[in-house]
Amino acid sequence: MAALEVVPPPGGFHGPVKRSITIAGHPTSISLEPIFWSALEAAAVDASLPLSALVAAIDHARIGADDPPNLASAIRTWLMASGRD
Repeated sequence: MAALEVVPPPGGFHGPVKRSITIAGHPTSISLEPIFWSALEAAAVDASLPLSALVAAIDHARIGADDPPNLASAIRTWLMASGRD
């Protein structure tokens, strides 16, 4: 069985970057890797929404789950499920 060669993404691997965002008038901090911030920003542009409005919509859907994950996990999951990886 041949070994899989893993190649770092363009620019290399990066840890999470914390940003502050306001959701429904409340400031919150979200830590996401730069690749997820870029995908989230692109999704907001595609939806003609401010970034905070898209995050608020994801947060609203997350809160309705039986066992809601943290917001950063919900954002990553939503991005992957929507094909924005």
